[in-house]
This record gives sequence, structure tokens and C-alpha cells, in this order.
Amino acid sequence: MRKLGFVPLRPKRLVDGVLAASAAALIGAAGAGDGPLVPYTVIDDRIPTSLTGIDGDPARGRAIVLDRRLGSCLLCHSGPFPGVELQGTLAPDLSGAGSRWIPGQLRLRLVDPARLNPDTIMPAYYRVDGLTRVGDSWRGKPILTAGQIEDVVAFLLTLQD
Repeated sequence: MRKLGFVPLRPKRLVDGVLAASAAALIGAAGAGDGPLVPYTVIDDRIPTSLTGIDGDPARGRAIVLDRRLGSCLLCHSGPFPGVELQGTLAPDLSGAGSRWIPGQLRLRLVDPARLNPDTIMPAYYRVDGLTRVGDSWRGKPILTAGQIEDVVAFLLTLQD
């Protein structure tokens, strides 16, 4: 019989895979919907140009980050969000994100974080190809739209401390 609170040791990749699948399932429930993806170019560690051609809205981006059904960012991340309970501890704190990265670097981290870290558990918010743990009803649909990606980038840029 297993005691409460006991967690058997598992290989890191298995645990990461379970966490990634869980995050994707939670996030996928609010998938961004239909329509083709906007083409983009990755140069080094960034997507240098906006997916929409315009800057995003930081207020909408903040709402996405804090929305546990849409962005689900706080499932893994914490940040300067007073009064917001149950912030994650699995991923880097978002405080100071705007002073650590430029817009193109933030954009790539959201669009396809595995391009920077193949072992990441962070889901690709704007990629649909090559994903293996996606429910049939969500296959071919990004988690966020191009506009929502730009909104989140705009918000993260405001986090300077």
C-alpha cells in the first residue's frame, strides 16, 4: 500500500512528458481555433518580426497570461502578480522578462520553445506540426492566435523588474 505524499522516482523525461501533456491538455481546452498559421522566419534565437505586422496590446496580453483556461502560463510560471494565488514553480519567474529578452526572443519562446530547448515542458503556443500528444479535436489548431501571441509579447515586455 502506498502512503499519502509518497511519489515514486521516475525518469526525468517521463515526468517532463507527463507535465507537458497535462499543460497541453489544459491549454488545449481553450484552443485558438481555426485558420492557417501566419508564416514566420526564425533567425538565430528569435522571430524578429511581428506575426501580425503590428504591436500587441499589453492589457490583453496580461489577461491571457493570467487566464488559467487560455494561456495557462501560471500553471508553471510565477511573476509580479499580487493577489493571484497558486502561481507555478516549474518554470522561470516572469518578473523582468522584458529586460532579459527582446521581442523576437519572447516571440520564439511562445511560438515554439523547443527550438531553444528541446527538453522543455513548455507547450508550443503557435505550432501545430510535429506534435504527438494532441487530442483529435485540437489537431492542427494553435493554442493562441498570432494576435494573442503579440499581445503576450507586448505584456511580457512591460515586466522590466
